[in-house]
Amino acid sequence: MESPTLAGWVGDLHSFAGRQWQREPAVFTPGRPASPFDLDALDAAFDGGLLRAPYLEMVRSDKVVIPAEAFTTSRTVNGTPHHGFADRAKVLALLRTGATLLLRCVDQWHAPTGELVARLSEELDRRVEAFFFLTPAGAQGLAVHRDDADVFVLQVAGRKTWYVHDAPAAAEWSLGELPDDEHSPQRLHRVLDPGDVLYVPRGFAHRAVGAGGLSGHLSLTVRDLSLPDLRTALAQLLAEGLDLPTRPLGEPAIADACATLLEHARVRLGTLAPEDLLRAARAARPTPPATANPDTFAGTARNWTDDAPGLGSVGRTWRRLRAAARTGN
Repeated sequence: MESPTLAGWVGDLHSFAGRQWQREPAVFTPGRPASPFDLDALDAAFDGGLLRAPYLEMVRSDKVVIPAEAFTTSRTVNGTPHHGFADRAKVLALLRTGATLLLRCVDQWHAPTGELVARLSEELDRRVEAFFFLTPAGAQGLAVHRDDADVFVLQVAGRKTWYVHDAPAAAEWSLGELPDDEHSPQRLHRVLDPGDVLYVPRGFAHRAVGAGGLSGHLSLTVRDLSLPDLRTALAQLLAEGLDLPTRPLGEPAIADACATLLEHARVRLGTLAPEDLLRAARAARPTPPATANPDTFAGTARNWTDDAPGLGSVGRTWRRLRAAARTGN
């Protein structure tokens, strides 16, 4: 596991891979801020005016549903009302009542977080997403739950108490909220300060409670493979190299397609090893957007010429008319 980003958080990668990765929760103190998204970036997102649902939610662990209109506002654009825009005053008011602000897919709209997610995804060869939580002291945004992902928590503001319970006892486990009386063995109980990094292995039950001030943290979820992913990859591998009509006409043609497909799958299956299936399933995961696009508006404007493709005959005609007007011809 050669990963500059991860090494900056956990230190000795060999030790982390052997002791904690997918085995044991742990807290690390890198000594420098790990998150590119902080409260200043949060304010900038609200100042920009384009943050809207479903990228933001307000949540509580006490089963109270907070409707979107309680923390968003409507705007009229070109005579048409549009809903769901973030309203900072409403959000702050709800925070004071104990609600938690949840920002989804921060990597999709905050460029530095997108770059971090892309680096970590490449280093771990996994799909990564970013979420931001802002919780007042004494409040809890989500009830105790299990995630279908390894999670890195980057504490950026305030203090937050984390409770991490044991891994699922059975291979067939459910993700999401657990009963309020979750009593599986507790593996970690720790208060995070700004700069701390918490690692929670996939499936380990956990919850967090604000411990001081407005507690903000960035959660990076590292998605791994599930049985549906493996099934999809297997189906693609077994059909690889097979040329059959997409829609065979008539019962005889459909029967022939079945026979051909089965025979091809039998032969193909004999050539596949578990690592082939694993490689195919990982390769099929969605790729994050490019971290840097060389085509920018500013760069395009600096290099723009009136002879650029796309002007067509109208552009050429206009240039001739303009030239004639200047010369008086």
